[in-house]
Amino acid sequence: MKIKKVLGSTAVTAVLLMALAGCQEKEGPAEKAGKEIDQAAAELSERVEKATE
Repeated sequence: MKIKKVLGSTAVTAVLLMALAGCQEKEGPAEKAGKEIDQAAAELSERVEKATE
């Protein structure tokens, strides 16, 4: 019974590690576009703030 628990825990840990490795992929085109939009919005906000001073 103890061996089953150890093997089960090992299997769960292996699956979680594989899932974690899959999350570390390079960013895709949508993520790059989103970052560019965020940067443009931040710059616009700064310009508006300076203009209203």
